[in-house]
Amino acid sequence: MRPAADFLEWSERGRCGPSSRCLRGFVWFLRRDGGTNIGKSLDSHFKLGDAVLFIDRKGRRYLKILRPGVKLLIRGELMADDVVGVEEGSRVKFSSGENYLALRPTYADLIPHLPRAAQVIYPKDTGPLLIWGDVFPGATVIEGGTGAGALTIALLRAVGPNGRVISYEIREDFAMAARKNVATFFGDAPNWTLRLHDLYQGFEETGVDRVFLDLPEPGRALPIAAKALRAGGVLVCYVPTTVQLKDTCEALQQSPSFGEIESFETMLRFWQVKGMSVRPMHRMIAHSAFIIVSRRLSDTVTPLPPTPIEDERVIIDEDGIVNDDPDDAA
Repeated sequence: MRPAADFLEWSERGRCGPSSRCLRGFVWFLRRDGGTNIGKSLDSHFKLGDAVLFIDRKGRRYLKILRPGVKLLIRGELMADDVVGVEEGSRVKFSSGENYLALRPTYADLIPHLPRAAQVIYPKDTGPLLIWGDVFPGATVIEGGTGAGALTIALLRAVGPNGRVISYEIREDFAMAARKNVATFFGDAPNWTLRLHDLYQGFEETGVDRVFLDLPEPGRALPIAAKALRAGGVLVCYVPTTVQLKDTCEALQQSPSFGEIESFETMLRFWQVKGMSVRPMHRMIAHSAFIIVSRRLSDTVTPLPPTPIEDERVIIDEDGIVNDDPDDAA
C-alpha cells in the first residue's frame, strides 16, 4: 500500500448532469511529483501519469490515473501498465470481459470535477469568457479571484508560453487549491504568478491587456482595474445574481474609464440523437452566472452623458434590419 503522503484522494459520486457527460465514482490523485500529463504536449499513446477516461457501452465514464503497478478497478480489473503504450481511442478489456473505450479527458470533462472549496467556472462559460475577453497568445492577463483554478487553467492555455497570467486571491485555502489543481491538471506554469493579496487594495501590475474579475462586488474594483488596464484593454466581470449584474453595469456606466458595455448569460442543452429519437435531454445547464464585458477607454476621452432609458428602443426597418439608434431611423 502506498504511503498516504504520496497522494490526496478525492472522489465524487452521483449525478453531475446528463449521464453521457457524467464521471461516476471517480478518484483523483494529486501527486507531489507534479501530477498527471494533462496540459502538456502529448502523443497518441498513453503514458504513465496520464489521466484516462474509460467509457462503457452505456456511456458511463470512469476517470483513472495510470500509475505503475496499480490495478484499475471498475467492473473487473486491469493493470495500469497494460494500458501504457495503447493508442488513445482504442478499446481495452477488463478481467470481467467488458470492453471500455479509452480516451484522455478534455478540459470540459475535467473542470466540473476539480477538487474545490469554491464553485468553479464551468466550461459553458469558459469559452465565452475567453472569446468575449479576447484572450490571445502572448497576452498579459490579471485574474481577480482564483477559486479552484478552473479559469486559471483556461487562461494559461490561451495566453501560451509567451503570455502571462497573474492571479489574485485573498483566501489562502483557495490559493492552495488553485496551486494544486494547476500543477496537477495543467503542469508547470512558469508564466503564472499567484498573489495572496486583497485586490481591492490595488494591483501591482499596469499596462495589462485583460482583466477578469470573479468577485462579489466588481464595481468596487473598477478604479483599480482601470489603473491596471492599458487603453483599449478588456475588462470581464463574472457575477451570479441579477442584483450584482445591475450594480456592476451601473458602476461601469458611471465610470469615465469604461465603455462598450455588454452583458449576457449562456445556457447549454445537450440533445439525444438515437435513431428516430431526436429530442433535448431532460436536464440542461441553464443559468450559472452573468458575463459583463467592457473596454478600457483612453484617459483623453470625454465621457458621453448616459442615454435616458425612455429613448432606448429597437427599430426594425422595412428590410428587416435591426436599428437600435432612434436618430438613424428618422
